[in-house]
Amino acid sequence: MSHRRRALATAAALLTLTAAGACSTQPDPSTDRTRSTVSSAAPGTKTGTGEVRTDLEPLTKRFSALGQPVSATWMSGTLGGDAPGPSTYWIDAVVEVTPETAATLRAAAPQPTAGTPEVEDGVRSAVPSGRLLTSKALDALFAQGSFRATAYLAADSDTVVLVALGQ
Repeated sequence: MSHRRRALATAAALLTLTAAGACSTQPDPSTDRTRSTVSSAAPGTKTGTGEVRTDLEPLTKRFSALGQPVSATWMSGTLGGDAPGPSTYWIDAVVEVTPETAATLRAAAPQPTAGTPEVEDGVRSAVPSGRLLTSKALDALFAQGSFRATAYLAADSDTVVLVALGQ
């Protein structure tokens, strides 16, 4: 009987060690729901109602760098489907700001970009056709709360384009 108990104890110990060795102390990014997915390259498909909005308060509440905008065309929704856990929200916006606000934003030393903002179709027609300026410092002005944005400032007008994600 003593031999049998020792064998069972050894088997249990080996099973415990094998199970512990298979575990990782680092979370798997594809399954860890506690990590933030908010980044400029967040995975997922934009979903939403398709409604094109023009109200300003939801934008100014999230992005104080807009000051008191003149007008806006924007859409929003969530990324991905019905996955459990916190939702990641997206906002695509084209905002006409006051000349004073535009001057403040230009002080962030944005540089011309060849890139085009990746915005939804309902907002795309409002994106200025001229040259756009961007910089990390300009983006930082629109990092507020959980939201982060890639910001573009029109070179020839007082228009800001935001491609934002937040929780």
